[in-house]
Amino acid sequence: MTESGRSEPRESRGSAVAGVRLWFAPERLREEGQTPDYRFSLANERTFLAWLRTSMALVGGGFAVAQFLPATERALRLALAVTLLAGGALCALRAINHWIRCERAMRRGEDLPVSRFPVVLGMAVGVVALSMVLVVALGWGV
Repeated sequence: MTESGRSEPRESRGSAVAGVRLWFAPERLREEGQTPDYRFSLANERTFLAWLRTSMALVGGGFAVAQFLPATERALRLALAVTLLAGGALCALRAINHWIRCERAMRRGEDLPVSRFPVVLGMAVGVVALSMVLVVALGWGV
């Protein structure tokens, strides 16, 4: 038990491995703190699902670039497609991590975690979109 009367999780709180283990056993979150108002947990879940939709859109965009820009130089097309596909995978993994971190913070009565990931993702999507506009509009890479 900690000073606040809350029980410690099985692994150390700072352990990255412990955090990843929660991805596969989220019921272990119940060992920490108190159950938050269900509306906040459901809002956290809706945010998680929005991140997954974004992830699927990036993956779909990656496949679309690979299929629908065939006149573009293969290396450029592949770079754009792989960037979008990797972004989709990263977004999905980040969604899981953020959901767990927020749920844990709500149970502990802590501030919600902040993240630079939305800004990084937005900038990356903007750069890839601008690159694709240049490729299509100017015929680069043909």
